[in-house]
Amino acid sequence: MRPDTIVYLALSIAKSFKEAPGYLKSLFQESFSVPLEWLDGDLLLPHVPTMVATLNRLMNENSHIQEPLLMQPIWKTEGKSSRLHENAFDIFVWSNFALTRLFFRAATGPLTKITRPVRSIVWLLKMLIDFADNLQFDHKKTIDELSHATKNDKAFSINGTQTHPFMKSEELLKPRISRDELRNIILGGGQRLLSPERRLDAIIVNSPTLFEAEESNDEDN
Repeated sequence: MRPDTIVYLALSIAKSFKEAPGYLKSLFQESFSVPLEWLDGDLLLPHVPTMVATLNRLMNENSHIQEPLLMQPIWKTEGKSSRLHENAFDIFVWSNFALTRLFFRAATGPLTKITRPVRSIVWLLKMLIDFADNLQFDHKKTIDELSHATKNDKAFSINGTQTHPFMKSEELLKPRISRDELRNIILGGGQRLLSPERRLDAIIVNSPTLFEAEESNDEDN
């Protein structure tokens, strides 16, 4: 997950409170009676559980305003092989509130340092507090100044075992788009332009039979 996604997340929440910033300001003042030491990780760390509780309260009290934020495509193979499953593709949509579940989980246990997921929590709260105070926030400054000794190339990483509890569904077990639909999605020989060093690209490039009907029509024309 890239830092920009956390920015879009903050913007989507801020937009919902554009006409009622007082709610956010009151919520944050109630949770944090003194200003947070944003630049000092050691002083900030004890407040992370309160940050999570505050943001969770915001979302629980306003679950009706959550909106789509991120689309996650999935693809399925036959076991561990490089052959696409007959039911190969589907897409999941994360709402802005649901997306927070992926990095809030990192703050549930004992914390000894500002990890990438914890830093994402810090970024999100800082941008929302700035918005509540000023009706705007400087996302670049927030990300640059609150790096907390970790590179800003990504917000955090998460694997399938962590997303699975949220995505577990009939659509995950049996994706709705068949592999044969690829020939109606990738047109004009576009499969030849893919980069085989990427896993999905390589599987598509090495599945020429999926495009035989299209290539046959091209030859006839």
